[in-house]
Amino acid sequence: MIPEPVLRIEHLAKTFTLHTQGGVRLPVFTEISFTVSPGECVVLTGPSGSGKSTLLRSLYANYLPDAGRVSVRHRDSWVDMVSAEPRQVLAVRRETMGYVSQFLRVIPRVPTLDIVAEPLLAQGVAQDAATVRAKELLARLALPERLWSVPPATFSGGEQQRVNIARSFARSYPVLLLDEPTASLDATNRETVVSLIAEAREAGAAIVAICHDAPVRNAIATRLFDVTEFRAAA
Repeated sequence: MIPEPVLRIEHLAKTFTLHTQGGVRLPVFTEISFTVSPGECVVLTGPSGSGKSTLLRSLYANYLPDAGRVSVRHRDSWVDMVSAEPRQVLAVRRETMGYVSQFLRVIPRVPTLDIVAEPLLAQGVAQDAATVRAKELLARLALPERLWSVPPATFSGGEQQRVNIARSFARSYPVLLLDEPTASLDATNRETVVSLIAEAREAGAAIVAICHDAPVRNAIATRLFDVTEFRAAA
């Protein structure tokens, strides 16, 4: 029996307006609706440019949709990320919805270990326990210990991605959004990330992911959602 959804997407639509190009409108998608329950991993499919990343960013409220709702179960109530006040959006991101992008927003002069531990500290976890969890994840993702005390600004793309993944999996989010989580990773680390995703699902996370790597997609998906079926007409 599938648990009740913790993420509901209803009639979502998005169009970009290019104000520097005379207000040209670029429709992306329309009337997207689906739900995600704890323990599910819904992988968005479609060719490059079909709107997968735009949809994921709309779920996280990085983009404001033109219409529709993105309802997240947060603190035993529902929050619509489309219409919520900024403080509500930040609360959802802090406690309920994690996001793994392809890029790490590097914080100047902050050591890697502190970056990974920070979400746990924000949750109220003790410093020692947060540090232990951060070290465990960094070691599991094969980031050399000599780099843990170094800010990741000068790391390679693959190293920064591993820091990003470790930070996002440090605490247990009820909802996880994954944008190409295995991009820039070698085969060994890809397998590690697949294991982390499986563990998050088993712990009850509801996951929406973009993954162009077919073996990884096949390993993590419980369901596919084809964004091209909702492509908006130009």
